[in-house]
Formats: sequence, structure tokens, C-alpha cells
Amino acid sequence: MATRLVVIISVILAVIEGLFPGALISSALTMMALAILGLLYAHMAVDAEDATGYLAVTIAVGAAAGMDVLGNIPAIGGALDAIMDPVSTVLYAGVATILVKRVAARIGG
Repeated sequence: MATRLVVIISVILAVIEGLFPGALISSALTMMALAILGLLYAHMAVDAEDATGYLAVTIAVGAAAGMDVLGNIPAIGGALDAIMDPVSTVLYAGVATILVKRVAARIGG
């Protein structure tokens, strides 16, 4: 249940930040909140020893966000592309958590 809550809050913040940057709170605070949510999600939901699926999705979303591929869709592409950037922030923050969990497992076990 806690992971669902983290995902729901992350998606809502990503959509708001993508469509209306700085509308609720400053963009810097929103991005910091998204990074913290990404750290929490990866800690709660991703097994560090079997994180291949999560890492593949992270690479794909990051590449799509970086190349602005959704911007090619007429009328709504720019908005969709603006939402992808905060989503990639959440996913990349989770990668840091996976790294720490894996290193801790190797050292401790």
C-alpha cells in the first residue's frame, strides 16, 4: 500500500510540474520531492539483486525524455514530453537507492 501511495504522489507531482512548472511550489522543491519519492520507492519496491527490469525502464524513460520523442506528436506532444522529465527524475533517483542497497548487500553478506 505504501508503494502505491508513493507512486500516486509521484505521478501527480510529475504531471503538475510538467504541465504547470512552479504552480504549487517552486520547481526546485518539487524536483527535490520527486527525487526523495524515487529513493523511497526503490527502497520499498525494488529488489537490488534483481533490478534489471527497473533499470531497463529507467534507461528507456530517461532516453525518451532526453531526446524529446513525444514532442513530435501534434497538439499534445509537448505536454507529454514535459511530464516525462519529472518521471525520469523519480526513476533515476531510484537507481541511486539500488546502488546503495547492492553495495550494502555485498559488504554485509
